[in-house]
Amino acid sequence: MGIEVLKTCIGCTKCVTVCPFGAISMVDKKAVIDLTKCTLCGACVSVCPVKSIVISREAEKKDLSGYKDVWVFVEFSDNSDPKQQGEIKKVSFELLSEGRNLADKLNNKLCAVLLTDKNRDYEKILSDYGVDRIYLVENDEFLPYDTDVYSTAVMALINKYKPAVFLYPATYKGRDLAPRIAANLYVGLTADCTALDINKDGLLVQSRPAFGGNIMADILSPNSRPQMATVRPNVMKIEKRKSGNVEIVKEDIKIGKNIRRVSVVRRNKEEHAGHVKIENAEIIVSGGRGLKTKERFDVLHELAEILSASVGASRAAVDSGFIDKKHQVGQSGTTVRPRLYLAFGISGAIQHLVGMKNSDIIIAINKDPNAPIFGVSKYAVVGDGYDILKKLIEKLSERKEKVGN
Repeated sequence: MGIEVLKTCIGCTKCVTVCPFGAISMVDKKAVIDLTKCTLCGACVSVCPVKSIVISREAEKKDLSGYKDVWVFVEFSDNSDPKQQGEIKKVSFELLSEGRNLADKLNNKLCAVLLTDKNRDYEKILSDYGVDRIYLVENDEFLPYDTDVYSTAVMALINKYKPAVFLYPATYKGRDLAPRIAANLYVGLTADCTALDINKDGLLVQSRPAFGGNIMADILSPNSRPQMATVRPNVMKIEKRKSGNVEIVKEDIKIGKNIRRVSVVRRNKEEHAGHVKIENAEIIVSGGRGLKTKERFDVLHELAEILSASVGASRAAVDSGFIDKKHQVGQSGTTVRPRLYLAFGISGAIQHLVGMKNSDIIIAINKDPNAPIFGVSKYAVVGDGYDILKKLIEKLSERKEKVGN
């Protein structure tokens, strides 16, 4: 891999202002790149108006011996409340927990990548999850999230420190950022993984559902680094493992204001039925096509109110117009991991099971005694989902009244 400035350079200096490491200067009104400083991040390529800067990709097999350590991209919540800004999302702790297991198998360090406006003692928080090192970049330009800004910083870090494995959350940020990084680096990326492991050759085994969830595919990236994957929220178990002193590597990466090609005009906050979003819910009452009508499905909201739960749904229920897609649980919806999952009239297609089988306790109600969902349920009730739903609401309401009195 290399970088070259073509003779068509017009000397506009845009590349000079965006280079994060000051590797570009102007000589005789032409751009000159200092290869000892250049990290091949591609920021200059994206802003050149005449496409005079070219990064070449090598097709032959490269020496990968210099790549080591497991990296995790730490994501923060989008919160308008200044007191809650910079809060680390739960999925990051899930990835760090799994990353610790992978790093131990490779005898490597676990490293967290933090792009933030300022450090809020993150080393104290992350030390509970076995993090050995933090790559910290502080810049006001990281708010709000922007693909160009984030990819420029991450590319610079990767090219300088060369991680062997890099994990991203399969959130809207991770799903946006990881493909950009993979394309710029010319490496593979496995999306929406539900399991990770290290094989006997020291390669990352990236497992994800394929062919509509009917099989699990194990994917390897033997000839490129870093090995990159996005991982679905709520599939990895959070495990606290106290580490010693966390090493902090601070990088002062210059982010030019003109690197942004997109501006946020307006943000709309969606309201969610139930008490919290289903991906964060401790209790979920979920319904399927077995409830037959939207009117019957709506009764789930009564039970959700009593239990302080959120409402979920199968794809069949969403396709039938019973509820909005943001409540859909499953491979093409949201993966959940509540303490209690109540399923009314859901048969249990593999695509749905992938999204909820890791719940602590699953109680399923279905007319069909051979319904696949019973295979992952702790408690199975054979009967009409709607009738049992009504009776359950009645009994819980009576009990609530007695306790209240």
